[in-house]
Amino acid sequence: MIEHGWLIFLGLSLLAGILSGIPVMLILSGVPVAVAFFASLFGGFDLSFLQAYPQRAYGVMQNSLLIAVPLFVLMGVLLERSRVAERTLMQVSRLLGGSPMALALSVLLISTLIAASTGIIGATIVMLGMISLPAMRRVGVPDSTASGLICASGTLGQIIPPSIVLILLGDQVSNAYLDAQQRAGNFAPDAVTVGDLFAGALLPGLVLVALYGVFVTLRLARTPAKIQPDTTPISSWDVFREVVPPIMLILAVLGSILVGVATPTEAAAIGVAGTLLITAARVTSASDEHSHPAGSFPHQPEERRSPAWLRHSMTGTALVGFALVSLRISGTGRINLNSAEFSFGGGSLLALALTVLLLAGLVLAVVVLTRSGVFGAALSQAVQVSGMIFGIILAASMLSLVFRGFGGDDWVHELLTGLPGDERTMLLFTLLVIFLMGFVLEFVEIVFIVIPLVGPILLQHIDPVWFAVLVALNLQTSFLTPPFGFALFYYRSAAPAEISTGTIYRAIIPFVLIQVVTLGVVFAWPPLATWLPNLLFG
Repeated sequence: MIEHGWLIFLGLSLLAGILSGIPVMLILSGVPVAVAFFASLFGGFDLSFLQAYPQRAYGVMQNSLLIAVPLFVLMGVLLERSRVAERTLMQVSRLLGGSPMALALSVLLISTLIAASTGIIGATIVMLGMISLPAMRRVGVPDSTASGLICASGTLGQIIPPSIVLILLGDQVSNAYLDAQQRAGNFAPDAVTVGDLFAGALLPGLVLVALYGVFVTLRLARTPAKIQPDTTPISSWDVFREVVPPIMLILAVLGSILVGVATPTEAAAIGVAGTLLITAARVTSASDEHSHPAGSFPHQPEERRSPAWLRHSMTGTALVGFALVSLRISGTGRINLNSAEFSFGGGSLLALALTVLLLAGLVLAVVVLTRSGVFGAALSQAVQVSGMIFGIILAASMLSLVFRGFGGDDWVHELLTGLPGDERTMLLFTLLVIFLMGFVLEFVEIVFIVIPLVGPILLQHIDPVWFAVLVALNLQTSFLTPPFGFALFYYRSAAPAEISTGTIYRAIIPFVLIQVVTLGVVFAWPPLATWLPNLLFG
């Protein structure tokens, strides 16, 4: 009973710290240590538990899977900084016409593409708010619908792979599943990979997008346009030039994982390489920035573009990369750099020559982006975002350690196993707790706090991929639920003053309900999450 009292005190202290406005990373690490030392004075905590923390931190640094996190962050920041995502949005919006419903659906469509290629919520929502919001308001889309659509669409990158949420979940679910199976007497379980989670989340993510689209269509079907649609002819080449490269990037990253050519970390590196080529071919200097007001889609893209030789060089380098992947799939020309094994066959020589050309093209891309000021700014922002994520991971590890020191894992086990019903009841209770935690915590803290506690219990009887997809869908709501929904904060910074905070909060209610409905659909029909992983990976 005393141990439970200290757990309650720990929870209240964490809540007070979070509400104080102090950075969450400091709260998650500092408050548990302070409570642990205070409890030790009364014999309520054994400080020897804290000796395990250095090993935990070292384990985080040794985790090769987490290398994918900063790579995917850099990939998203580069696409946002170089305005590739913005130009893609403008072209698709003009292609689908200027009616309220068409423009809103184009925002949803391009947000889905951006989600699959960036996954950076802040950059996506701010960009959508600055570019698409004025255009939607101008043609007659109500502020509530436009605001809710932008906030909800900007969070799609957390469920549509490749997703940082799924990478972090994959790491934690894999460890929890191994622990659960060992407790159940299975000492040789099949591994759960991030590729499984990517495949599992793909169909539920698309279902969520489809439900968003149905809602927008029903909401705006009878909404008249305030202005006549732009009937200026659109160049098919401009649309192809702006839309196809991001799609190819998505296919290269996600496809390399799903077909087994690359691990998630290797696919992230492929994504960064492809992003460097795309952004270098599209980047313009500061003097080339188009000056059209936000929301007034120009009749022509930027008149001053990157030099033709640069665009051709980046295109050629991309083709070289695809040729190398083709050689890898066919098993021709494999070079083992670790053991310095090299065969002087024709395939190996071709692979070596293509590798040299690929490296030369990437170096050229970095030089061009550095001179334009894009690469340095993107790298700095990526380091800051990645540092925040890893700081929270390390802080959550300290919280988990102190929680276990107070006997919290035993208390969670007793709580879950004491619920009426079967394991589905335990899962529903866990999803409810995660949903409520999403009102005050970020997804990183929730993943690294909740999964290690409930995973070893639930995953003895529940499919790990299904469980992970349900948690990912649940976590997506945390970005939209006040008071600490970060999507709402980002949108507030980009929205005009006449759109009140109350309007924004009311606007997201239908989209949160749609997320809950999608969560219910996946809960009721597990094959929606497990069919594709089983098909691809058995």
